[in-house]
Amino acid sequence: MTQDDTNTRPTLRDVARHAGVSLGTASKALNKAGTLRQETREKVLSAARELGFRPNDLAQALHRGQSFTVGLISNDSFGRFTMPIMEGLETVLHEAGIALFMCNATDDPEREKRHIDQLLGKRVDGLVFTGRRADRRPAPGLSLGGLPTLYVFSQGDEPGAPCLLPDDEGGARLATEHLVSLGRNRIAHVSGPEDFEAVRLRRRGYEAAVPTLDPDLVLHGPWSEAWGREAGARLLALPRKPDAIFAGNDQIARGIVEALRERQVGIPDDIAIAGFDNWTVMAEATRPPLTSVDMNLKTLGEEAGHRLIRMIKGEKLTGTTRLPCTLVPRASTQPTA
Repeated sequence: MTQDDTNTRPTLRDVARHAGVSLGTASKALNKAGTLRQETREKVLSAARELGFRPNDLAQALHRGQSFTVGLISNDSFGRFTMPIMEGLETVLHEAGIALFMCNATDDPEREKRHIDQLLGKRVDGLVFTGRRADRRPAPGLSLGGLPTLYVFSQGDEPGAPCLLPDDEGGARLATEHLVSLGRNRIAHVSGPEDFEAVRLRRRGYEAAVPTLDPDLVLHGPWSEAWGREAGARLLALPRKPDAIFAGNDQIARGIVEALRERQVGIPDDIAIAGFDNWTVMAEATRPPLTSVDMNLKTLGEEAGHRLIRMIKGEKLTGTTRLPCTLVPRASTQPTA
């Protein structure tokens, strides 16, 4: 009868018996411990492969005090922001031999608590919290027992909680300065709801770089293309129209582009447009392709991985760090010949 026929998992004792060695020798060979002849070690490893034996990760974690696993909890169901962060994070952790478990909390505190409880039960070495917006979020609601915890594209309520965020203000300043460098001096800003910290920071960056601040040129509304179309129509109805528009995200920017194209306004000849997020599937599909600010989320994830490894090794990190954004110029702002 084969192992599959019995519907049971092979044990360390099965491996030892198959290899013809003692239980202690099999344990040493599989855990790379002790002094064994290479021939004996290979015999045990070969027996484990033949039987399909897998060590008890939880037991090993208890034995060595480290599971080489990390949990990632997000409420970004769409994955627009979480996926590039996870990609960067996983790349760094993989190189360190650490596996990543991802859980989706979907704005449900009870679901999040269950995820945290399960991850703690797996003896993860650290936790990363992220989401679809970078605002402050409630504390997890469970005692983490000093477990290394890092917030990425998110902020914790706990005093001094280590957080990694994009520099929204600096990114907005980059976009506005780019428009100014093209000779535009009447630059509008259309953004999302003011209760988002990122919206306030991006407006601050815009105001720091715009040549002349005109309240009529600053509009706030929903994060949507529909709002962009409405805002574009409003700006075109002004007695003095803008010659450039910096949008708070790419969805709004695309809506503005549609509103201008419907009215035969030249882009960028009459009005140059820049967005924020560098959501490539949207920015590159816009006509003309959209200049946008890239938050470098993959780099944010990579930095999170490096920092979390340092925390797992015992280094204490606190406070908020903002990493720089970059501008990706495209045809929506290119100067005319």
